Amino acid sequence: MARSKMTLVGILLIVCALFYVNGQKSVIELNEDNWREMLQDEWMVEFYAPWCPACKGLQPIWQEFATWGPDLGIRVGQVDVTTSPGLSGRFMVTALPTIYHIINGEFRQYKGTRDKNSFMSFIEDKKWQTVETVPSWKSPDSIQMSVVSSFFKLSQILRGIHNYLMEEFGLPTWGSYLIFAVATIILGALLGLVLVCIIDFVYPPKPVPIATVTSSTGKKEKTDKASDDELADEDIKDDLYDDASQSEKENETKDSESGEKSEPSSPNVKRRKPRKAD
Repeated sequence: MARSKMTLVGILLIVCALFYVNGQKSVIELNEDNWREMLQDEWMVEFYAPWCPACKGLQPIWQEFATWGPDLGIRVGQVDVTTSPGLSGRFMVTALPTIYHIINGEFRQYKGTRDKNSFMSFIEDKKWQTVETVPSWKSPDSIQMSVVSSFFKLSQILRGIHNYLMEEFGLPTWGSYLIFAVATIILGALLGLVLVCIIDFVYPPKPVPIATVTSSTGKKEKTDKASDDELADEDIKDDLYDDASQSEKENETKDSESGEKSEPSSPNVKRRKPRKAD
């Protein structure tokens, strides 16, 4: 009797182990190299991190759901964001775990209950049709999201360098940040120099003809000189007055006193008016 119980427990353990191993094999590990397999067929993909408590709680449910993948006609995968940071940026993963449904290159984020029956109902009843697709400008296979993915990869590299400097060389946090700041300034200056050289090469500045500059300058000087002459003439005209008119006025004054009328003097005689002292 005891042997039969032990045998039964052993069989159950073996079945559980086989089920667990089969579930692990059913979940397809996706990374930077093979993620484009999502663009074909129908997928349910989980983004997780090993340190995430919620991800650890979902792991056995996700593996059990994966065993039903062939019966549902879908493929079940998962992405470790710690080893594939570019994919977390490409899919704009801001919380863990995050689940996506992909079919024919269309991406929809799953926001339902996280249990096996809800996952299966989401596929069997085609509830994904009621979920809005990710906009084209945020589509993971678009050019702009590829750029975002590159920035996420770069941030992961910089974080690795930061940790290396602190652990291997014992630098304080501010020392590592100071090194990054200096490196950023130097790289920015070099990048600006390269951009200026490229712009000058593509759009070289047009040379200004010397003759044109000289001609225009000479014309300007001539104009200025003419303006000065006109002002001088106006000053002279202001200083000059018609002696005839002055003589006429004097004669009129004398005539009025003597009662005689004198002839006007020559109108062509001019005399400079005395200037007042400045």
